[in-house]
Amino acid sequence: MRIDVLTLFPEMFESPLSYSILKRAQEQGIVAIAVTNIRDFTTDKYHKVDDKPYGGGPGMVMMPGPLFDCFEHVEKLAPHRGRVILLTPQGQRFNQAKARELAAEERLILIAGRYEGFDERIRIGLNAEQISIGDYVLNGGELAAMVVIDAVVRLLPGALGDEDSAKDDSFSVGANDHSPLLEYPQYTRPEVFRGMKVPDILLSGDHAKIAQWRCEQSLERTRQWRPDLLDAGDLGERR
Repeated sequence: MRIDVLTLFPEMFESPLSYSILKRAQEQGIVAIAVTNIRDFTTDKYHKVDDKPYGGGPGMVMMPGPLFDCFEHVEKLAPHRGRVILLTPQGQRFNQAKARELAAEERLILIAGRYEGFDERIRIGLNAEQISIGDYVLNGGELAAMVVIDAVVRLLPGALGDEDSAKDDSFSVGANDHSPLLEYPQYTRPEVFRGMKVPDILLSGDHAKIAQWRCEQSLERTRQWRPDLLDAGDLGERR
């Protein structure tokens, strides 16, 4: 997979992309991630990328010219155009299902906005979809782009080393392939820590019973902490 990021602050990506799973995935050729500075495609001496909104109002809006020029340059760097995504609070809510969907793509082009947002002609002209990582507003789309990259790359074959590592994550498909569930509780050594003991079932060696316990724990946690993930039909079927 290839992921391109268009941003006004490429330096923000240097550290997140240089550690752990994202670093290894790039070194192993599982993913190629390229970050391009939109400001490099301005034509005035001030490198201006924003202007006042037509009709008045607070703040500044990202101009279409520099962003289109940047996009058209980046688009030619690989044979596949891929999915073009604007990171914006107006977008579809990002979740694990969307991460799996994007992980199946050959290429993603992520565009991180700033200021009061994008000139609407950017969305229309690039035929871009919009993604939001939550119902809140950030200073820019860079952190949102990092979240999308992290969630997507860990789903690529070979990125985690163990192919089963992502299967039991929270928000992965739950029992009977119905609703996504929160992950079951995890324990490691020591067996007893400050009076808190590892559940006996996990020490039993009975893998069938352990699997059943984990399923029950996932369902109970989801009911207790995120009941919105379960509809009434699923709850009835699993009791």
